[in-house]
Amino acid sequence: MNRQAHGTSKPAHGEVPDSNLPRIAYGRGSRLFDVDGKDYIDGSGGPAVFCLGHAHPEVNEAIKQQLDRIAHGYRYNFTSDPLEELTEIVAGQCGPGFGRMIFTTGGSEAVESALKVALHYHTANGEPSRRRFIARRRSWHGNTLGALSVSEFKERRDPFEGALIPVSHLSSTNAYRPPAGVAPAEVAQHCAQELEEEIVRLGARNVAAFIFEPVVGAAGGVVPAPDGYARLVRDVCDRQGVLLIADEVMCGAGRCGTWRALAHDGVEPDVMAVAKGLAGGYVPLGATIYHDRIAAVLDVKAGGPMTGHTFTGHTLACAAGVAVQRIVARDRLLQRVAAGGPALMTRLRERLGDLPALGDVRGRGFFIGLEFVSDRLSKTPFPAGLGLHLRIRARSLENGLICYPMGGNVDGIAGDTVILAPPYNASAPELDEIVEKLDCSVRQALNDIAAA
Repeated sequence: MNRQAHGTSKPAHGEVPDSNLPRIAYGRGSRLFDVDGKDYIDGSGGPAVFCLGHAHPEVNEAIKQQLDRIAHGYRYNFTSDPLEELTEIVAGQCGPGFGRMIFTTGGSEAVESALKVALHYHTANGEPSRRRFIARRRSWHGNTLGALSVSEFKERRDPFEGALIPVSHLSSTNAYRPPAGVAPAEVAQHCAQELEEEIVRLGARNVAAFIFEPVVGAAGGVVPAPDGYARLVRDVCDRQGVLLIADEVMCGAGRCGTWRALAHDGVEPDVMAVAKGLAGGYVPLGATIYHDRIAAVLDVKAGGPMTGHTFTGHTLACAAGVAVQRIVARDRLLQRVAAGGPALMTRLRERLGDLPALGDVRGRGFFIGLEFVSDRLSKTPFPAGLGLHLRIRARSLENGLICYPMGGNVDGIAGDTVILAPPYNASAPELDEIVEKLDCSVRQALNDIAAA
C-alpha cells in the first residue's frame, strides 16, 4: 500500500480522513500494528486518550461481560451498577464535595454540559443576566458550538466564525511566551488581574463563568499554568460571583499525576469536565462534575441540571470506565505517572538538548510538550509554510512512533509543538524507545527543512 513518507500535506484533526494514513489492524499494550504488519510505539496515547494502552485483557473482559447483560439502560428508565460504581469512584478521586456528575460521550459534550450547568445555576440562583463566558487565548475546549466558542484555536474556529457565541479571550498563561512586557515571574499575577478587569468591564452581573485548562493541551503544546495562577483566579471568581470551570478533558483523570489536574495547585473548581483518560479510549466517555454547592441550588430550584442526551450515562461506557479506573488505582499508576514524568522530561532534554531548534520542554506527569523554534534566543518560530510539525509527524510514522504534533501555538498560524502522552503503564524500555524515535524523527524533519 502506498504511504506518504515525509511530505507536508495537512493532517485532518479527525474531521476529514487523510488517504495517506496507514490502516490500523490491532493494538497490544503500548504498541499498534497496521495492516501491512508495521508496528508503532504509541508515544502520545493517540490524542492523550489511551492511558492503559490497547486491548487490556481486564478492560476487554469487563466490556464483554457488560454486553452480555445489556449495552445501555436509558437514563430516564433505569440507573445501573456501572453508573453507580463509576460515580462513587470518580467522587472518591475528586474529593469531598464532588459527588454530582453527568456522564457524557466525550470531552466536547462534557464541556458543553459544563457551560449549561453554569448558566442554569445562575438562572436558578436568581441571576439570569449572567450569560457571558471568559476564556483564554490558545485554548481548546471542544468541537460543539458552545465549546468551540470558548476555544481560541484559529484553524478550528475559522469555518464557523459568525455563528459562535460572544466570549472574551484573555492572554495565555505561558511563562515561555509571556504577554508583551510581562516578565515570566509576573505572568500569574498579570493574567489574574486581567481576568478581574474583564469581569469588571463586562459587569459581574453579566458574567457566568471563567473556563480554563489547568494544563493547556493541543492548542498550546502542553502549557501548565504558572505556580499560583489557579489560586489567584479562584479568588477573583469568588469575589465576583463568577463560576470557575476547569477543562480537564485532556490533562485530567491522572494524566498529570493527580486525578484532578488542579489538585496539583491545591484548588477546587465549581465545575469540571473530564474525558479521555476516564475510560482510556475503550468506549467513548466523558463527565461533567459539579460541586455540591452548585447541586444544592439546582436541585432545590430546578430539580437538577437541564442537560443530557440519549446516551448520557451509557451503561457499557460506564462499565469500561469502572474497569479502567480500578486498574489505575490497583496498579498505583497515578503515583507512577507523578514519579516518572520528571524523569521522562529529563531524558528528552538530554537527548534533544543539543538541537538549537529545541526551544522548550514542559509539562506535568505523562503530559509533555516540546516546542521548536528557528532561534532559541529570540524564540522565533519557524515559518508556518515549512510545516515542521507536519514533517515531524510524517517522519515519526515512518519510524514507527505515534506522537501528537500541532501547529499555530504562537499566534494561531506559526509555532510547532509535539505532545507526548504515553500510557500510564508504559514500561521503561518503551519510554526509552519513544524518546529515541522522537529524537530521530525530529532530526530528520529538520534536515528535510534544510534541504527543502
